[in-house]
Amino acid sequence: MDWNEERRLIKVAKMYYEQNFTQNEIANRLGIYRTTITRLLQKARDKNIVQITIKGDYTEQVTLESELAENFQLKDAIVVPAFENQTSEERKQALGSAAVNLLNSIIKDKDVIGFAWGSTLGSMVNLLERYKKRNVDFVPLVGGPGKMPVDHHVNTIVYNHAKAYDGRAHFIDAAAIVPSVQNKTETIESAYFQDILELWNKLTIAFVGIGAHLSSSNLIFSGFLGDKDVEGMKQLNPVGDICSRFYNISGEPIHGDIDERTIAIELSKLKNTNYTIGVAESTEKTDSIIGALRGGYISHLITNDITARAVLDQVKMEGNH
Repeated sequence: MDWNEERRLIKVAKMYYEQNFTQNEIANRLGIYRTTITRLLQKARDKNIVQITIKGDYTEQVTLESELAENFQLKDAIVVPAFENQTSEERKQALGSAAVNLLNSIIKDKDVIGFAWGSTLGSMVNLLERYKKRNVDFVPLVGGPGKMPVDHHVNTIVYNHAKAYDGRAHFIDAAAIVPSVQNKTETIESAYFQDILELWNKLTIAFVGIGAHLSSSNLIFSGFLGDKDVEGMKQLNPVGDICSRFYNISGEPIHGDIDERTIAIELSKLKNTNYTIGVAESTEKTDSIIGALRGGYISHLITNDITARAVLDQVKMEGNH
C-alpha cells in the first residue's frame, strides 16, 4: 500500500470516526461516490488503520451471550453478572429482574403469555410494577398444586402478571403429574381445560424454568414423583425437565408412564412459539440447560455468567473428545 492510498484511508477514517461526518457528507466533500467511502472505511479496518475497541463493565457477559447464541442457534441470550457472596435467592432475583425487563420490552396487545412454576420464575412476581394496560391473556403451561411455596405456584405467577398488566388470568386446577392416565384424561377433557388448550395453541410468549437432574429435581421435593416413578425414570437417563416434560442430554424428549400422566404443554409446542424464554442458573443445571438448548425448546436463555461459562466449557470439552 503506497503512501497516497494510506493517506486517503487515514483521511476518510478521521473524518468518519473522529469528526463524526456521515458517509454522504464525506463523499460530497471529497467529490467521490458514497459506495467508495464505504469501501475505504472497510479497507481501513482490514489494514488495521482503524482498530475498534469496545469497553464496558459487562463486556464479558455480552461476549458469553454471543457465544451461547452462536453455539445453540438462540435468538438471544441474556447473561447477568453473578457476584461474590451473592446468595442463591439474590441470584434468582437478578434473573427475575432480567426476565421482567425482557417481558416488558416485547409484550404487545393480543399476546398469549404462558408461565411454568418454580422459584426462579416466582422471583419475577416481587419485581412487577403496574404497567400500561394490555389486551393479553396469561396462562399456566403446566399444572401446579403440590408441596411448594405459594409464591412459586404457577397460578400465583400468572395472577400477578395479569394484575400488573390489567390482563386476563387463566388457571389450571390440577397437579403437574397426576396419579393415573385416567385422572389426566378427565382433566384435559373438562370444559374449562378446553379454554387452556386453545390458549396453548395461540401461545406467543412462554417463560419456563429448566429443572435440574432427577436426583435434585423439584418434582421429587414437591411430592409429584414417588420412589417407583424415580426408579423407572432413572433407566431413561433424563438430565432435566421443562414444564415437567423430561428430556435427555441430546435434547430428545423422554416418553413413558410419567409423561402420560403429566398435565402440561407439549415440548413441541414450545419449539414453535415466537418467544420461549428459559430462565435458569446454577452449575448443577449445566446438563439440564445443554439438553434444553440442544432440543431447541427455548429461543432465548436468561442465565448468569457462572452458569454460561459452565455450559460453554462443557460443550467445548465434549467437542475435544
